[in-house]
Amino acid sequence: MEISISVRNLVEFLLRNGDIDNRRASNKPDAMLEGSRIHRMIQRRMGPNYHAEVPLRHIINTPSYDIVIDGRADGIIFDNDPDTVQDEHLLPDNLPAVAGDRQVPTGYKVTIDEIKGTYKDVNRMKKHDEIHLAQAKCYAYIFSLQNELDSAGVRITYCNIETEELRYFHFDYTFDELRAWFNELIGEYRKWADFQFEWNAKRNATIKTTEFPFEYRDGQKELVTYVYQTIYHRRKLFIEAPTGVGKTIATIFPTIKAMGEGLVEKIFYLTAKTITRTVAEQALSHLKERGLSFRSVTLTAKDKICFLDEPECNPVSCEYAKGHYDRVNEALYAMLTESDNHSRETILKYSVKYRVCPFELALDASIFSDMIIGDYNHLFDPHAYLRRFFTEGVRNDHAFLIDEAHNLIDRGRDMYSAVLIKEDFLAIKKITKGVDRKITNSLVNCNEELLKLKRLSGEMNVLNEAGITPFITRLLRLSSVMETYLEENEDSPIRNEILLFYFEVSHFLFIYELTGKDYVIYTDFLDDNRFMIKLYNVNPSDNLNLCMMRGRSSILFSATLLPIEYHKKLLGAEEGDYEVYAKSVFDPDKRGLFVAKDVTSRYSRRNETEYRRIAEYIRKIVSVRKGNYMIFFPSFAFLSEVRAIYEETYPFERLIVQGNNMREKDREEFLREFSEDNDDTLIGMCVMGGIFGEGIDLKAERLIGAVIVGTGIPMVCNERQILRDHFDEEGLNGYDYAYKFPGMNKVLQAAGRVIRTVEDKGIVVLLDERFLERPYLRLFPREWGNYVEVSLNDVETHIDKFWKKISL
Repeated sequence: MEISISVRNLVEFLLRNGDIDNRRASNKPDAMLEGSRIHRMIQRRMGPNYHAEVPLRHIINTPSYDIVIDGRADGIIFDNDPDTVQDEHLLPDNLPAVAGDRQVPTGYKVTIDEIKGTYKDVNRMKKHDEIHLAQAKCYAYIFSLQNELDSAGVRITYCNIETEELRYFHFDYTFDELRAWFNELIGEYRKWADFQFEWNAKRNATIKTTEFPFEYRDGQKELVTYVYQTIYHRRKLFIEAPTGVGKTIATIFPTIKAMGEGLVEKIFYLTAKTITRTVAEQALSHLKERGLSFRSVTLTAKDKICFLDEPECNPVSCEYAKGHYDRVNEALYAMLTESDNHSRETILKYSVKYRVCPFELALDASIFSDMIIGDYNHLFDPHAYLRRFFTEGVRNDHAFLIDEAHNLIDRGRDMYSAVLIKEDFLAIKKITKGVDRKITNSLVNCNEELLKLKRLSGEMNVLNEAGITPFITRLLRLSSVMETYLEENEDSPIRNEILLFYFEVSHFLFIYELTGKDYVIYTDFLDDNRFMIKLYNVNPSDNLNLCMMRGRSSILFSATLLPIEYHKKLLGAEEGDYEVYAKSVFDPDKRGLFVAKDVTSRYSRRNETEYRRIAEYIRKIVSVRKGNYMIFFPSFAFLSEVRAIYEETYPFERLIVQGNNMREKDREEFLREFSEDNDDTLIGMCVMGGIFGEGIDLKAERLIGAVIVGTGIPMVCNERQILRDHFDEEGLNGYDYAYKFPGMNKVLQAAGRVIRTVEDKGIVVLLDERFLERPYLRLFPREWGNYVEVSLNDVETHIDKFWKKISL
């Protein structure tokens, strides 16, 4: 068995110390991208004696397992005149090749080069970073050992990302010095490696004996097989799985089995909502109850797990940040040896006990976890993804289980788009005026370019490359001067305001580097008349696919992944990827589906007459049987119109309404009203696609009916028109991609709130005559084939017939 770790992760994990401190601007969002550029630039400048990106691998044998340490040395320099290594490296052409176990000829000096991009002024740097030196020393030891060298040099090269100025730090070591240092480092790591080996052996033994925790539902065993085969063949699988199929356990179980066979190194269960993370935790609990030993960690957003009201990750503002790295390994080891389920509550418990940051402790626990449960951004966000697991250009044996995958389209667009607002430049200028002349001047220059763009457009205006280039040039300069200010003024009273805006600018510049065929660059006015410029990722497919290429296989599943080709087009599908429609386990006779043929939410018919008709429909539907109902509207404005009429006409009804921007406490109180013990009928008015439109689980009598008003199509706006035009130009139906498909997804999600278990009974009523048109009927899931057409005159009769039938 092997325990693998990269050189970088090894030294950072063992040698870190001191405080967490976010006051330095070195955490710039595009630092990784810029760092890679700096590496390539320096490597190209060196002569033929400079060997770039040299892969090195070292195996340490122990009685029970092997420790595999690998990485890439940024550069290895060969020289038969040691004096020339110090600067320009003008060397002879007859240099030895760097490969495998070839030895370096006698008389050549070897220097390991470790390159680091920085935003600091390199001319003011007086000392190197010990972590950077440790990385280089690891490479120096491995290369010296494999090439039987008596000594080796180490050079730390710092390059300012903005100015490209260089600063070198040189060191020389004998092989004995390197070996003694490296052996001491590995001695510290052995405790962690021994622990991981013992755990992996225990885990794999229990995986082999763990059986599926339930009796297989119809079609569920086939779904388990599809998932395993997809992982085996290193592909993606898109699963349309109606509610109740048991898709969570049906995806987790075979992936764990694949881990036991050595196919999967780590499992990432990713979702957009907290409640579905809880479902994943529950699925693991069922497997553990049957003997599985398995370690998981649930990652919680920083602002939700931080002890402070607002995260301030520095030793001045937070006692848990002060000295965090001095205590965190002790806290981590205690937690790992005392607990397998690293939930939010467990993380907080050990954070308090050892006085460490809970967010960072959870991230460290993920290194030793078999499954990581968390938000999409841990894989897909260009700034927040878990870099410790995803090395650029390397594909590991990770499995990505992506729940509620229909949400990833809009989340992907958001993560890979960027917006800047003209008025924000003026707001920052007000606070920098008289404080920093360079920032103020750069803000003025950027604002002037935006003003030119504003004068070009009466409304929305699509820009080409030439149209945005002058603004980008000014923005790059602004980013540079803000960077300098932040580095030199850690205690500035306006630092936080500048830092936040700096991150917005950096994100915009980062996304600008990604723009291409799947982007539209445009300017527009917001509802409050502010002027914005946006880099809009209309099709996030390529960006999402690149993220999924970091692993072995991706399983994307949802109860509403229809139409499947639309979702595959936008979610990173490649030729050869699979798709499957899981069979519904529900008895269709227990769900009544009714479609109204004489009402609509069309914009042309939005008037008091239609609102009153909808209110009367709702009253007739809920009057047939006492219970809890949810009514889903296309917008808050539409809801408000119908609500006013309903309360006026039927004042005796018990009505609760979804508020705009409800807090978590308000949401919980809203859902608590849906009790099985209610004496009277309860009507909850909500908005389609909102917080109650998906991800809530009201079983049995807690919800017996859903009424869906309208087809869910998004409001017409400039951005939707951009989407429509883009997909029209690709030869697809732009209206479907921009409006119909996203709208129908919201309808399906809202309808799925009613039937949650095989025992549930309930009704779904679609109040829009457009659902009876052929284009919409084609979008109905298979299990919706038994719908009944109704009118305002006979809806009560049909619904009464349904309830009486299932009561027999």
